Amino acid sequence: MLQKNTSLREYNTFGINVHAKNFKSASSLEEILDVIKITPKKDLFVLGGGSNLLLTSDLNKTVLHINTKGIKIIKETTDHAFVKCEAGENWHKLVLWCIENELGGIENLSLIPGNAGTSPIQNIGAYGVEIKDVLEYCEALNLETLNIEKFTNLDCKFSYRESVFKQQLKGKYIITSIVLKLSKRSHKLKTSYGAIEILLNEKQINTPTIKDISNVVIEIRQSKLPDPKKIGNSGSFFKNPIVPKKVLENITHKFQNVPSYKIDEDNFKIPAGWLIETAGFKGLNLGTHGVHHKQALVLVNYGEATGNDIYNLSKTIQEVVFKIFGIKIASEVNIV
Repeated sequence: MLQKNTSLREYNTFGINVHAKNFKSASSLEEILDVIKITPKKDLFVLGGGSNLLLTSDLNKTVLHINTKGIKIIKETTDHAFVKCEAGENWHKLVLWCIENELGGIENLSLIPGNAGTSPIQNIGAYGVEIKDVLEYCEALNLETLNIEKFTNLDCKFSYRESVFKQQLKGKYIITSIVLKLSKRSHKLKTSYGAIEILLNEKQINTPTIKDISNVVIEIRQSKLPDPKKIGNSGSFFKNPIVPKKVLENITHKFQNVPSYKIDEDNFKIPAGWLIETAGFKGLNLGTHGVHHKQALVLVNYGEATGNDIYNLSKTIQEVVFKIFGIKIASEVNIV
């Protein structure tokens, strides 16, 4: 039932060639339970789409790859549809399915790599929208009791790129499905974030549809983010730091063009990409790995880089950014 000494290169978007002691790609809850029942909890490593992961060494564990499939509407009201998606579905496939069915709410999250089941863990977000804005609940397997439990939006304790599954409940549950509450009509489009509005105007789209928003987001992402199938990467490697107003003012004295977004009266978000680019790392090529030439937030594997190569580069970037700006930028990627 379990494969031995299996390469995980095809199961992580960085394309790092590490090996798992044991491996199983599970396409049903029954197969998931079969692996869990024969594997001590300390020896279990759960793997989704591998898009938010940096593997730095071989895993002397049983790697359980969640590969369950299925998307369907489970309930409808006049204005909303509740869509249930199994954890192993590709996130972008889910977005396209919703758009094809005229369901709005996640079009801004187009082309985000990874699987649906890991979206609540990270509280994925882009262009002014986060999964917390549409998640009704998720179902998760309790690794102690082997029962399926329901977690409401409130239960998930969402914050910026955080959830209860990354904090108090880390390693205690496997998310098996998510349920999204999406609009059927009168979609509330978010076009003001990033370059969406600019591109819509360039295309002379005055009354955009959810499909228009998705197409524009895809175009923006493809213009500045490398395709993981061609160049190994995990998208944004770092979180955008939120800093006190005083810190922003101090930086502005030296760098007058520093971009920022107001969170509240006392706190502002500064794009980590700007910090990294200003620190001189954008386009850095170290042969096997480096920083992408179009987006400083993205660390890349050009070929045969190891996970430690990428990790060491990330630490250097953090140290230099802190030295210049006095700001600690945290990794968004899980490092194993």
